[in-house]
Amino acid sequence: MQVLDRALLILGIVARRPHSLSELCETTGLPRATAHRIAVALEKHRMVTRLEDGQWTAGPALAELAPKSSTRLDEAAEHVLPDLVERTGEAVQIYKLSGRERVCIATAEPRQGLRDTVPVGNRLTLTAGSAAKVLVAYSPKVFQDDILANANYTAEDLELVRAGQIAESVGERDAALASVSVPVRDASGVIAALSISGPAERMGPSPAARHREALQHSAAELERYLR
Repeated sequence: MQVLDRALLILGIVARRPHSLSELCETTGLPRATAHRIAVALEKHRMVTRLEDGQWTAGPALAELAPKSSTRLDEAAEHVLPDLVERTGEAVQIYKLSGRERVCIATAEPRQGLRDTVPVGNRLTLTAGSAAKVLVAYSPKVFQDDILANANYTAEDLELVRAGQIAESVGERDAALASVSVPVRDASGVIAALSISGPAERMGPSPAARHREALQHSAAELERYLR
């Protein structure tokens, strides 16, 4: 039972944000060898995973055990995203936080033309892009400060995201791409970012001005399914 308690303790810690082994030991009070042994065991079961810098973060198996709202969001996406593609002519995605990254959990694309293809399961940085701004803007302050240290945006930018309930990006993650994103909420708060992305030349200098109405309408539809 003690091993289970320790494993759950580590899971709860890395689910909030990535930790190095030293940080895990400091936070849990566990000996280094014990913390490492438990983390490796959890990694084998895909409950935790290691980032490139060696930090431990939540693994894909945790997402599979996600709350019911995640399942409802997936189901809602099947109904809402195709309509948003039809209205805008651009690719659309839903992103959720996963450690120090964002993961695409749903996507829909136009049948023809140049588009931004992001496969489901694809993990992207939190340091650039409109969806990254939305997800970080509604995260705890300590997490924001951690990401902002290497981000292409500032704390002031995140304040504007919260004030306007929308974020845009032109050439941040890829010089040829632009995007616009809004938060998606359930009863607990912001759980995802709904995005429209496409070629910067077609999206224009202000993707938010171009797609705000359609994007916010679709976000409201997603939230209706989550009630």
